[in-house]
Amino acid sequence: MISLKSPREIEAMEKSGAVLAGMHIGVREIIRPGISSWVIEEFAREYFKKAHAIAAQIGFEGYKYATCISVNDEICHGFPRKKLIFKDNDLVKVDTVVNLDGAYSDSCWSYAVGKASDEVKRLMDVTYKSLYLGIDQCKVGNRIGDIGAAIQHYTEDENGYGDVREFVGHGIGPTMHEDPMVPHYGKAGQGIRLRNGMTITVEPMINTGTWEADTSDPSGWLAKTADGGLSCQYEHSLVVTDKGPKILTSQDPEADAAYLYDDNYAEYLAHYAKLAREVAKKYMK
Repeated sequence: MISLKSPREIEAMEKSGAVLAGMHIGVREIIRPGISSWVIEEFAREYFKKAHAIAAQIGFEGYKYATCISVNDEICHGFPRKKLIFKDNDLVKVDTVVNLDGAYSDSCWSYAVGKASDEVKRLMDVTYKSLYLGIDQCKVGNRIGDIGAAIQHYTEDENGYGDVREFVGHGIGPTMHEDPMVPHYGKAGQGIRLRNGMTITVEPMINTGTWEADTSDPSGWLAKTADGGLSCQYEHSLVVTDKGPKILTSQDPEADAAYLYDDNYAEYLAHYAKLAREVAKKYMK
């Protein structure tokens, strides 16, 4: 069943989204060559606790961590690992879900560690642009297929990358994963129509080579590119409104001004970004 959110519920998701965006702002302060991915996990847990938020991934279908941290050819659902040490040119994806007073938000961001190659920069640029091309299709009256078609055309037809099929976006709230499923590939004009008040994620996962994933990892969670190529992901939670798509997990209210639900978001983010930077100081030594 697809739930349509009330203004009160959307405002609660705004605040939850600001908590999550604050975490990503803190990660940017911390991530560097020589630290392990476990440092990001420790930071996230401490920050969420101080923000009075719940790391919603812990315990979800047996998952044990606050974050998913996937590196280079790892598409998604990588565990944070103490022995995984970041090095120059690593492409790191940090994905998590937050529950703040019952309101959920979900966002993944990609980070280039240290000095990045042109290959990594281009993949990140294309994936980031595809995120917004998909978001721009999230208008009342459009169909789910319009989102995927815009992403697939740009990433595959125009840039020759692989657009992952095995993992898709989804509705969010009142739980982590809700209907509808939101593929990042497909045909325009197909699928359910988008309605005012729908809250969904758009989260393209784009590979330098094939779109196919290898899901044979014994953990049952980690997915890698089938050909060993790089993978990149960006994700926002958003609400479909009569005034267009409104992002609920923005890290940059100025750049995303046209996508904000209301003026409250920038105030929320300023508060949580300050908290995240304060916590991050402990992990920058």
